[in-house]
Amino acid sequence: MPASNDQIVAITGAEGFIGSHLVERMVAGGYRVRAMAWYNAFGHNGWLDDLAPETRDAVEIVHGDIRDPRSVRSFIEGAGVVMHLAALIGIPYSYSAPESYLDTNVRGTLNILEAARDAGTPRILVTSTSEVYGTAQRVPIDEKHPLQGQSPYSASKIGADRFAESYFRSFGLPVTTVRPFNTYGPRQSARAVIPTIITQLLDGRTEVRLGSLSPTRDLVFVRDTVEGFARLAAAEGIEGEEINIATNSEVSVGDLAGMLIEEINPGASVICDDLRKRPEKSEVERLLGSAEKLKRITGWCPATSLREGLRETIAWFRTESNRKHYRSDSYQV
Repeated sequence: MPASNDQIVAITGAEGFIGSHLVERMVAGGYRVRAMAWYNAFGHNGWLDDLAPETRDAVEIVHGDIRDPRSVRSFIEGAGVVMHLAALIGIPYSYSAPESYLDTNVRGTLNILEAARDAGTPRILVTSTSEVYGTAQRVPIDEKHPLQGQSPYSASKIGADRFAESYFRSFGLPVTTVRPFNTYGPRQSARAVIPTIITQLLDGRTEVRLGSLSPTRDLVFVRDTVEGFARLAAAEGIEGEEINIATNSEVSVGDLAGMLIEEINPGASVICDDLRKRPEKSEVERLLGSAEKLKRITGWCPATSLREGLRETIAWFRTESNRKHYRSDSYQV
């Protein structure tokens, strides 16, 4: 069932990068938003604490943990749509802590599905990732492309996706798997390549340290990504579907670094750091996605060019109060 403005929209992972932008988008759309922030002893709400007061005041913030079934059940009770974004996402860390990814990404998603099934939730959007496709076997990558677990992280997301599929097929759960390609923009973690480059340059470094430069990525500005989610929340007949959010364009890490260097410090150069490289068979060499399905269903098209999105992201990072959350002097896994 499509979401209507009088329904509660429950968002997990709301304190994170994409989640906080999605909260803003849904509040602006007039929805009643309930946001789960990961419980911590400091009472921090992540990026939700940085939202404009009028937005934050309109959100019901709930502290919880998707790994705990009871926490999940009470969170989604009465929600008309659940948008499940909470996940462990750092690929390098998944090499050393794979069980954490199993607990959060697979079991956490299972908890969402079970709770939604018991509550009779009319719409569930489960967030996947383009990493589940692995290196492109054909392009553009559509939803029928084979899945390949090239890292413990991507394997955990494949597991979550297949659980979502099984709950639709086995129990008729109205779940849709949303698969964003490489989202970027303000508030993104330093574990991602764009904040890594920007923060090094803004901190005055003339040698930018990166891993492999040849892989290509399909980069989607965060405002476009959350617009895709918002449209799917209101779409008809998407139960059981898997749907990409992508731009159908690609850029190599090396060329991306060149664009950012040109914008911030044209005198800088790039150094390849072996510490930052993935194991050879784990590196996803090419991602170029098709969003034809999303466009057909909702009319969505990316509204922000890569150059525009990078400039807006750089401007956000230039604000000292934003950049205080980032450290360019260490490799964030």
